[in-house]
Amino acid sequence: MRQFITIATNAFMELVRQPVFLLLMTASALFEIFLATPYYFAFGDEPKLVKNSVLAVMLLAGLFGAVLSASASLAREIRAGTALAVLSKPVGRAQFLLSKYAGLVAALTLLTYVNLVAALVASRMAFDAYSGTDLAAVGIFAAGVAVAYALGGFSNFFLRRPFVSDAVFSLVVTLTVAALFIFQFTKQMQSAGEIAHVDWRLVPAAILILFALCILAALALACSTRFDMIPTLAICSALFLVGLMSDYLYLKLGGTMDGGGPWWASVLYTLIPNWQNFWLADALETGKSTFHWGYVGEAFAYVVGYVGAALAVAVALFEERELS
Repeated sequence: MRQFITIATNAFMELVRQPVFLLLMTASALFEIFLATPYYFAFGDEPKLVKNSVLAVMLLAGLFGAVLSASASLAREIRAGTALAVLSKPVGRAQFLLSKYAGLVAALTLLTYVNLVAALVASRMAFDAYSGTDLAAVGIFAAGVAVAYALGGFSNFFLRRPFVSDAVFSLVVTLTVAALFIFQFTKQMQSAGEIAHVDWRLVPAAILILFALCILAALALACSTRFDMIPTLAICSALFLVGLMSDYLYLKLGGTMDGGGPWWASVLYTLIPNWQNFWLADALETGKSTFHWGYVGEAFAYVVGYVGAALAVAVALFEERELS
């Protein structure tokens, strides 16, 4: 167990020290805030448009983060010979791979949390055609980013600590403080004199997106046992696009939602991850009864089963991989 924790911690720290991880975290959070600043003139649906957009940014940022992190955590170590050096110790291949996955999920959780904080701020900043951009919230959030980078630079220059990892952890703290300050001390007016509020229903929606990223991470890790970053990104992107259309393709192949149809269509439908199970942005506005914490628990059971199967395939591929 100690080896597992050590390898997972090292994998997590290695990922958060990647400059691309800091760039992806900062760019996605700032872009979510930017989405809440323009005038959309969407006939009263501006808040819905902003929420859907920030959830989409959260998902796409996690997709790139999962592929880049999986390639950096495994494919590059196999190519550089680091994996062979670790496996020369009393560490099994399955334990090595699963610990890498644990570190990868921890890094994706950190990325999703920062994006969730930005999404909550954006939901509070969203305005209709009769209001205007909340410049105070934009300034406070931008100041949080600037302070985080300044703290990272301070620790790097004076304490000789890694800039990227310190900036990442500083972002988590400063953006959380900035969001709390925005929620408590700033206001955004809507039409008819209403005050905008934070849509806390984005929290379970973000958790569902994190579940989808866990599946993507397992698939990316399985691909990384044999391929480098670009082929892994291509395969995961294809699985992502096909998974978005899994219900449509299943029906076109003759399947029915009550379980009928050709057996091979049911097999393909089971093997392809159904991302629609984790994308319930429309339920935020329609108030469907399916969107509650009980559904999050059911989705977690689906994730456990799919991730377990994907990691089993990854372990099998890694066991047959020649590392010398």
